[in-house]
Amino acid sequence: MIITGGGTGIGRATARRFAGRGDRVLVVGRTAAALDETAEGHESIRTLVADITEPGAGEAVVEAALRAFGRLDVLVNNAGTGSFAPLAKLDRAATEHQVAVNLIAPAFVAQAALDSLEATGGTIVNVSSAGSLGIQGFPDNSVYWATKAALNHFTRTWAVELAPRGIRVVSVAPGVTDTGIGERVGMSAEEYQGFLGQLAERIPLGRVATPEDVAWWITALADPEGRYMTGAVVPVDGGLSLT
Repeated sequence: MIITGGGTGIGRATARRFAGRGDRVLVVGRTAAALDETAEGHESIRTLVADITEPGAGEAVVEAALRAFGRLDVLVNNAGTGSFAPLAKLDRAATEHQVAVNLIAPAFVAQAALDSLEATGGTIVNVSSAGSLGIQGFPDNSVYWATKAALNHFTRTWAVELAPRGIRVVSVAPGVTDTGIGERVGMSAEEYQGFLGQLAERIPLGRVATPEDVAWWITALADPEGRYMTGAVVPVDGGLSLT
């Protein structure tokens, strides 16, 4: 299987969970050291340094997985990025980068994987966000949520398109998850912890998610025994999207 954005957070937790049950995993990301840390102690995890926004990256990723494993059963489109800014202060480069990572790249990695997934009756799991559900607005973060809402639409549409080829497509929509992403997009450590604390107070289950909480659902939805579910966008957010 392939997991993009496998060097940190949800991608890392998911790779280790798959590996822990005996699956062979290719983790893809831009930082070799982070990928190596994901793979440490797990012989069935292979790594590939790649920028999935580059033309031809999808084909290169799939070819690497096939060379390593001989087959492809699952693609987890997990890589994502975000930046905070209101409409009046949107930066074109940052906006285009978010669209490239969160929306364009998953489409073309999935496109490259189609024949291999058809051969195994495989599954695509898109990692969305619970904030993309419902009718709420999220000031200062419109581009990120827009890309995730579009990814949900990809999930539903691809599920219908690809069902005749025996490929399932599902989406996990995590809520607030302590992956460290806040600091990676410019928050200080104090700001990020404050952000998590404020949101935890609003979550019905009383805490933010861990990457492992989300990884459980990704592996469950990708399991062949879930073969009758396709097109679903499953919120994993402690009930926050219901409030």
